[in-house]
Amino acid sequence: MLNLLSYFTFAMIAILFVLFLFMLVGWRWMIKRFVKQTGKIILTDSYQENIMELMPGLRHMGIQNVLENSLRAETGDLLHRPLGSSKKWPHLDPITFIPAQTTPFPTGGEEEVDMNITIGPKAKKPMKIQIPLMISGMAYGIALSEQVRLSLAGAAKNVGTAINSGEGGILPEELDTAGKYILQFSKTEWSKEEDLIKRADMIEIKLGQGALLGMGGKISPENLTGRAREIMGLKENEDGVIFEHFFEDQTLEDIKELVKELRNISGGVPIGVKMGAGGKIEEDIDHLIEIGVDYIAIDGGQAATHGAPPILSDDFGIPTLHAVVRAANHLEKRKMKGQISLIISGGLLVPGHFLKVLALGADAVYLGSTILFAVAHSQTLNALPFEPPTQSVWNQGKFKDQFNVEEGAKAAEKFLTASIEEMKIALRAMGKRSLKELSKKDLVSYDELTAKMIGIPFSFEPWEDKQEKK
Repeated sequence: MLNLLSYFTFAMIAILFVLFLFMLVGWRWMIKRFVKQTGKIILTDSYQENIMELMPGLRHMGIQNVLENSLRAETGDLLHRPLGSSKKWPHLDPITFIPAQTTPFPTGGEEEVDMNITIGPKAKKPMKIQIPLMISGMAYGIALSEQVRLSLAGAAKNVGTAINSGEGGILPEELDTAGKYILQFSKTEWSKEEDLIKRADMIEIKLGQGALLGMGGKISPENLTGRAREIMGLKENEDGVIFEHFFEDQTLEDIKELVKELRNISGGVPIGVKMGAGGKIEEDIDHLIEIGVDYIAIDGGQAATHGAPPILSDDFGIPTLHAVVRAANHLEKRKMKGQISLIISGGLLVPGHFLKVLALGADAVYLGSTILFAVAHSQTLNALPFEPPTQSVWNQGKFKDQFNVEEGAKAAEKFLTASIEEMKIALRAMGKRSLKELSKKDLVSYDELTAKMIGIPFSFEPWEDKQEKK
């Protein structure tokens, strides 16, 4: 028996050795044979039978459109695409900053640059934070897991900024962990308790957002599980419902009364409104001025969300660039600049984007997708390569329980710190010592249409010509 086993083992080794030699010697022949046969099929089959028909088909339709239409054909249901629009919107890239080189000179690297800002300066209790970057409303339960929310709250406190609750449930531990806390007052039955309102440093009435606009939705018990249901006060088989309105037969007067009520309960913290950027943005701002808000948060067309019908993300709204320019100009026209704060979000991904919208008139920036990927950082490897990285951060994500809160908080804090350092060096390069010195006058564009739209110099036009026009 032993001899037979030894013979069998020897035979297997011999066969493997022969195969190895064949591969070593014949691999070029095999590849050449494969390429020749494949090439013959591709080069001789008719277009109707040729696999290469995919090429013009996908270029005509687009890979994402083909895949999304396949999902529509498969389910017959309303699609909910994560992470917002995939269109190429007009954006901030054609805009650059004007460096200080002769008059003035750059600010020395050893000099500190003041990045402090105040939101709602006319409120009884304005919110003061150390940096102009805040964490946007990404809801616990509806979108993010408990672990990720706690990481973001810890990072916000450590860098001296604020975090927005979003329209989900509010974790008691998150309130205790966070420094400055923005309560999003949404069109839901939950997160309306008086003690929550009194603990908030700022309150945001959510009328809409960039990717979903003012629409609501229902989240089934299967898609909203765990502790979030208890915190949101949902029964075992109850849907989580986000409504389209706060009141039955809602009017602007109802919203005005809501602002007054929240201001009274909160003791005078800034009360603002969040909305998606629309084509009648000036009219919307006039209504909000009449309502009496302390700040306006505008979400541009590039804004993301946990899930929205593609038609709302792609075919509504205006670009963030257009929104910030029009909103800032209109607040100035109405003599409300410096009285009503302007917060901008939507497609702002890197420090250059953040600083450009601040130069264009925003007082602060909300960070969503970019801080979400930063907080996940290397923990996305828990999901990759067989699942998307967001499976590490969603409340329903397959890998949410592997998310380390402390590691996430450190990653988000480092991202915010690094972003602010980049913004500071840019301000020094412009000869500034404070964010308050930054304005539209520090911008130029190499795209003539962008320059004309914003009202900044076109880089091809000589500087003396620009001075003569002034």
